[in-house]
Amino acid sequence: MSVDEGIRTLLLLMPRMAGRVKRIPIPEQLRSFSLAPRHLSLLAYLLFDGPMTVNELARLLQVAPATVSLMVGDLSRQGVLERREDEQDRRRTIVSIAEQHRDAVDAWLSAGAKAWRKALEPLTPEQRRLFVETLETYEREATAEGRS
Repeated sequence: MSVDEGIRTLLLLMPRMAGRVKRIPIPEQLRSFSLAPRHLSLLAYLLFDGPMTVNELARLLQVAPATVSLMVGDLSRQGVLERREDEQDRRRTIVSIAEQHRDAVDAWLSAGAKAWRKALEPLTPEQRRLFVETLETYEREATAEGRS
């Protein structure tokens, strides 16, 4: 496959993939919370990496802490997330998924995780690293293009 053929294929594939992600059904237990695809990354970090601070989430999501703080505030008022004081530094707040919603959040993310597992398992660790790095480079370059 030439570079141009690869570009053509990916330019046609990416919108379909984005559309499918947007159509992942939100579990019944979470439907009343006005969750959107933008919440997927925040919830995924908390599900996979465990409780963390707003600043840690902001750094991982590559957005301003104020943006994360607004999302966390909204989701904690609705009971999806819990906030607690950090025992080591009482000025910091630790954010986690509320236990009663953990299974529903896991169910929401599991379809995508299963698809990625099926795509990535046949690859060697080096191939997986190259694939992920390629997607990260695309995202970085597409973001840079939008700013120039």
